[in-house]
Amino acid sequence: MAGMLIACTAAADSTAPVEIGYSVVATYPHDRSSFTQGLVYAGGALYESTGLYGRSSLRRVDLKTGKPNVIRPLPRQYFAEGLTVFGEQLIQLTWRSGRAFVYTRQDLRPAGEFRYATDGWGITQDGEHLIMSDGSATLYFLDPKRFTEVRRVQVRDHRGPVTFLNELEFVGGDIFANVWRSPRILRIDPESGRVTGFIDLSALVARMEREPSTDVLNGIAYIPGSGRFLVTGKQWPELYAIELSPGK
Repeated sequence: MAGMLIACTAAADSTAPVEIGYSVVATYPHDRSSFTQGLVYAGGALYESTGLYGRSSLRRVDLKTGKPNVIRPLPRQYFAEGLTVFGEQLIQLTWRSGRAFVYTRQDLRPAGEFRYATDGWGITQDGEHLIMSDGSATLYFLDPKRFTEVRRVQVRDHRGPVTFLNELEFVGGDIFANVWRSPRILRIDPESGRVTGFIDLSALVARMEREPSTDVLNGIAYIPGSGRFLVTGKQWPELYAIELSPGK
């Protein structure tokens, strides 16, 4: 029986992810100065975390105009990273400071902070746990009250571990992840860590006049109940609403 289980697992791991088609259903302006590190849509509002030392911020953004209507700058020593919403709070990671900041969603007022031992890259939540990436192939599941690690999973496709996991979004029981400097968004099974599918956004990346080494695809937000994802990149002039093709 053990041999059968091992064989079945190996066979599952060797299955290549399927490509998930998409269509662009809307295009919105995006602030070209925003070094996008995290996006989340909640309560009818778009929130964005922007990075770089001395330029990092948390913003509430008008989707139609791309202009921020509230900006909360971070102290100059912090490089902001991923962003998620949990209840009525926003949680924003920082890159190498081991510190996350908590804000009230209504007015972006500081409401606490917590520490972690890894780099901070992306963050999302599944309704029970916070889920965090650190640029490796590992996703960390955290208790949202104590901010302690509950479990971790290694993300793998048919070739092996997938590193440089960045911005995250949890939708319909799956984790969607940007991969640093890749035009693809991965769909990941949160229990096994297996990559089950990918969205190839090369066509959107090709539209951009950008610095290839820095102005990469990054930022995923899901509009609840709409079937639409919002995607953009670091210092991109546009943000796109896309719908995924059914059946995969």
